[in-house]
Amino acid sequence: MAQPPGFVDSDHPTHVCKLEKAIYGFKQAPRAWYHELRQFLLTAGFKNSYADTSLFVLNTCGNILYLLIYVDDIILTGNNSAHMDRFVDILAQRFSLKDLGPLSYFLGVEVIPQKHGVLLSQRRYILDLLTHTNMIDAKPVQTPLPTSPPITLRSGTILDDPTNFRTVVGSLQYLSLTRPDFSFAINKLSQYMHQPTSDHWELVKRLLRYLCGTLDDGTVLHRDSQVSLHAFSDANWAGNKDDFSSTSAFIVYLGKNPISWSSKKQHTIARSSTEAEYRSVATTAAELNWVCFLLTDLGLPLSTTHVIYCDNLGATQLCSNPIFHSRMKHVAIDFHFIRDQVQSGSLRVAHVSSKDQHADALTKPLSRVIFQSLKDKIGLSCHGLS
Repeated sequence: MAQPPGFVDSDHPTHVCKLEKAIYGFKQAPRAWYHELRQFLLTAGFKNSYADTSLFVLNTCGNILYLLIYVDDIILTGNNSAHMDRFVDILAQRFSLKDLGPLSYFLGVEVIPQKHGVLLSQRRYILDLLTHTNMIDAKPVQTPLPTSPPITLRSGTILDDPTNFRTVVGSLQYLSLTRPDFSFAINKLSQYMHQPTSDHWELVKRLLRYLCGTLDDGTVLHRDSQVSLHAFSDANWAGNKDDFSSTSAFIVYLGKNPISWSSKKQHTIARSSTEAEYRSVATTAAELNWVCFLLTDLGLPLSTTHVIYCDNLGATQLCSNPIFHSRMKHVAIDFHFIRDQVQSGSLRVAHVSSKDQHADALTKPLSRVIFQSLKDKIGLSCHGLS
């Protein structure tokens, strides 16, 4: 680091200081802290997860501890409360810590016990955002984005100062942690960060108005859910009117609990709806593989075949039988790994009707009736929090 003011060596004014310890606020500080904490946990017998390097697992004589870290915020859980208390005491002897009790609030996410499980909500975060943007008393709307006219890069006039647009959209991105109904809208508006216009800003304000009417919405995780894995995969072929790219989307369920979702613009142009859907299924399969590795690290290996539901019959058949080989020669080889999994029996791709496609809400704007129906299927619900 540079020599601090008032302590500059007159003989060597251009020299820098070599730190013996990481100073809070420096870029290297989180890395140094993680290294120190990781070494302590490994010495204590924990195993570092390969699927998620922030997860540590300890299994001794049937006593299981799961420890999840985010810089200096830690979640600790397990199946033996006495064993957890002993480890907290050991941890407190090495590091200065504050035990906040049962998990209720973590990184802006409220964890609220319910009769059938827990509710993950970001109500407080939303209220702070609406207050900051002076939209707390705005008139609510029932969908995040309008179905028409189509959203394009050049619609409207370019904003003189895009700071507010970028700040609000950046803040809204964090809501996708618990709100899959927001995923498509945030993904779409994030594509205009470099050149936002007045029309894009109006859409951001519409999103904030949608938040006003859905403050209490959140994702419910049911404790009585079965430990089985399945996913819904969908794509909106050539939905982007600027470059005719497609949008891939998926929702992964553990039993009846949605645990992972994504809405993302495809990097290359698809020549057909089958190709766009096939790419989306491959992306979903990669996510399922990661979830399987994570569950294995947690001590919950799954023996059943995982299922991906796709509403495109051509893409469904292509996953198990290359019937359109002549039309798919240009598709990168890394997308075809899904065939090996289907043929080996570790994965099954099944056709589902479009009306039962849960991921449809993550690929394009929808009408109020269809959007509400898909929200119900995904598992988002209002619970009247206070």
